[in-house]
Amino acid sequence: MRPCVVLLFAVSLLTLCEAQGIIVTPVFVLKGRDLLLKFDADLPEKFSFVDWKFNKTVHLVRFEPSGEPNVLHNSTGGFDFPEKIFSVTLKNLQEADSGVYTVSAVTSKGDKQLAEYKVTVQGPVSPVELIVDRVDSNSSESCDLHVTCRTHNSHINSTFRCVDRVCSQEGGERSEVTTSGASLQVYLLNSTIICNHSNQVHKTQDIDTAEHICSSNAPPFLSRWMIGIIPIPVVIVVLFVFLYYRRRRRISDSRQIVNNTVYEDPQEVTPAPPQNENSTYSLVGLPVPSSTQPETIYATVKKPDRSSND
Repeated sequence: MRPCVVLLFAVSLLTLCEAQGIIVTPVFVLKGRDLLLKFDADLPEKFSFVDWKFNKTVHLVRFEPSGEPNVLHNSTGGFDFPEKIFSVTLKNLQEADSGVYTVSAVTSKGDKQLAEYKVTVQGPVSPVELIVDRVDSNSSESCDLHVTCRTHNSHINSTFRCVDRVCSQEGGERSEVTTSGASLQVYLLNSTIICNHSNQVHKTQDIDTAEHICSSNAPPFLSRWMIGIIPIPVVIVVLFVFLYYRRRRRISDSRQIVNNTVYEDPQEVTPAPPQNENSTYSLVGLPVPSSTQPETIYATVKKPDRSSND
């Protein structure tokens, strides 16, 4: 029975709103910006004033039927009045200016509400950072990425798996509402990991591609070799061939050294003359090879006979 009562109440409330012709317009504004509250309603035939109120109790501005504004209570940043009659611009909005703004026509029969704006002023969200906590990978073709999407007062952890350049997020998109009312999300879009911090008027992002993270954290070639990607018998054969060609290279280098040996040029040598008191020797000519006897020319000097001198 209770659901029927609730449904009946909702239908009655909707009918009441339609009968009064009130349209509630939600508006989100970035802190420090201006907001134009347009007046687009139809006025009754006989009205005295047009009033703008804040939270239905604070009278902000009263317009004369001619459109002349009278400020009754100033807002944080003040007002501006555009050319469109009965419209108001709220200047330099702050969080304290968030609330409900209504415009009514004052008649002899009472106030007739014409429009309502629910204004929410939000500041910019803080920067966000995508942190790679760990990469479990044996190659650039397959890896598991453990990441954290972090802002100054909140964080989300998530895991992504990539196989043959096709990535997926375990558990789907992760999100939560921060203490400031903003939304913190981490999700995958076309192999790109997106860490997003946003509210209705501002957002910050940090992104990276899953393939880039996998490839930059893949183990080097030698590590993959050592863990068995290349079978041990192949390693033995490669090592044997390497040692064989290295030995051949050493033998070739040693032969080349022998063939390029340079010997010292022969020098001219003069043999010592025979030790003989009665002969004087004179050697003429250059030394000849050892296979032939050197030809020597001697000159003999005879001593005078002592007996003839006497």
